[in-house]
Amino acid sequence: MRFLIIFIFLVTNVLAEELPGIKNIVIHKLPKTYDNVIFLDKKDKKINIKEFMGSLLILNFWATWCEPCKEEMPSLDSLQKNTELRNLKIFVINIGNENLDKANKFFIDLNIKNLEPYFDPPTTLAKTFSLRGIPTSILINKEGQEFARVIGSIDFEDKNFVDWIKKYN
Repeated sequence: MRFLIIFIFLVTNVLAEELPGIKNIVIHKLPKTYDNVIFLDKKDKKINIKEFMGSLLILNFWATWCEPCKEEMPSLDSLQKNTELRNLKIFVINIGNENLDKANKFFIDLNIKNLEPYFDPPTTLAKTFSLRGIPTSILINKEGQEFARVIGSIDFEDKNFVDWIKKYN
């Protein structure tokens, strides 16, 4: 019994070192692979994440009516311009079936300067990634696999998060 307690303690401490100290982040033991992760830019051009292999990606799913999305979007905007994360590309994907004008107003109201709105008009990515709510951010490694996700809003400028994500950059 004592061995089991010590083992659990050691495993917990090893895992805790990798976690950025943010309670709503889920780190997968085995990365998940998806086919055909495609969404649209503001000119309705198809974007496929396969085009960004070799980069660290964050796919953030949001809507203009989502209050937690409004809270976290400025920190995502700051994260995109973080010079220590030059290999990071953030795609903020609207799944609220909202038009470009509404998305642009959202960005103007929040003074978002480093991100562009993207869209998933048929909302297929919500099913692909089994989203249970928004905001949700999917973290994709350089091999194109989901290695973690953030369920709900966080402060993407949090030093613990930034230091942790640098390992994947």
